[in-house]
Amino acid sequence: MAESYLLPFLAVILVLLTPISQARSNSILHRPQPAPLSFAVNSTAHNHQNGACSFTVDIRTSCYSTSLTTDQISLSFGDAYGNQVYAPRLDDPYSRTFERCSTDTFEIHGPCTYQICYLYLYRSGYDGWIPLDVTVRGYYTYPVTFYYNVPIPGDVWYGFNKCSRAVRGYSKWGWSVITAFGSALYALAGLGSD
Repeated sequence: MAESYLLPFLAVILVLLTPISQARSNSILHRPQPAPLSFAVNSTAHNHQNGACSFTVDIRTSCYSTSLTTDQISLSFGDAYGNQVYAPRLDDPYSRTFERCSTDTFEIHGPCTYQICYLYLYRSGYDGWIPLDVTVRGYYTYPVTFYYNVPIPGDVWYGFNKCSRAVRGYSKWGWSVITAFGSALYALAGLGSD
């Protein structure tokens, strides 16, 4: 008789533990920071099975930025598992790249990644270019937007790293499911009753 009440209870537990579907675009809203001293571009080993993937990167320049810039702009982003994409020198003053209030789109090739959780920009020059935000889209990942709208310090990798938070969140969720499922199996097997 107790088993007839157990199945609806188990169903409710599983529904509550199932993550609500996430939006197709994840936004990183925290303030940008200098990259840790341990950060280095292309210093991580890439898995040869990952192959080469294409990413579309939209960089919107803030309306508070200079009208034109001769600053040299580079970009690096990646996932929590050491896969890194590096794009040196995205700037091109002759094509009016990174004008005030504009959006520039780049097709960047690099190793395939899991969900992008960090992104850094590097600026070298004297104009003081200010990005509004950067959105990265890949075939195997959801789009993610990193909001800046602050001046980028010169000669410093500057941006966001939310990788440890992403991995920690998934691992906590995973352990919750395993614990609930194990408890349900224990109860179904009748091992919890006298």
